[in-house]
Amino acid sequence: MARQRNQLRITGGEFGSRRLHFPDAKGLRPTADRVRETLFNWLQGELTGAKALDLYAGSGALGFEALSRGSAHVTFVEKARNVADQLRENIELLNCQSKAGVVNTAAERFLSQTESAFDVVFLDPPFADGLLGKAIQTLEEKALLSPQAWVYLEQDSAHDWPDMPENWAIHREGDAGQAAFRLMKRNG
Repeated sequence: MARQRNQLRITGGEFGSRRLHFPDAKGLRPTADRVRETLFNWLQGELTGAKALDLYAGSGALGFEALSRGSAHVTFVEKARNVADQLRENIELLNCQSKAGVVNTAAERFLSQTESAFDVVFLDPPFADGLLGKAIQTLEEKALLSPQAWVYLEQDSAHDWPDMPENWAIHREGDAGQAAFRLMKRNG
């Protein structure tokens, strides 16, 4: 069967195999199924009851996967209104409104205004925008991470990784096609 355009599949957990739609938007490319499967195998046992942030949500693939695998709450941050609206529709489709929320604003604005601390953060900004380094710095400087937080990073494999805070350690890393990815563990 041909893969349908602008559709993603949740790879495991409560909503495993469910398909969700997302609109066309500049720079929007969901994390590949096999990368998500790898990431969530690495995070196995770490998501139950976790408060998660999908900062550059786009299709919401990472946040929905976290919800499916036991996160207590996921905040999706998405700048494009039509994309944020589709995230809300997908939350309703999965009937998980009490465990998820969408904030329709730029990631930088959200980080400057929130005071929440998150246990798991997904940072997968549009590759061409160079946003990863600033987001990493802001999360650490504003104390928006729990002491033992997990932070997933994804970027174009052609680029060098931005500087990491001294108290972040690489837990695992890999690459697939154009994407390089890392799972970081914050220590205190």
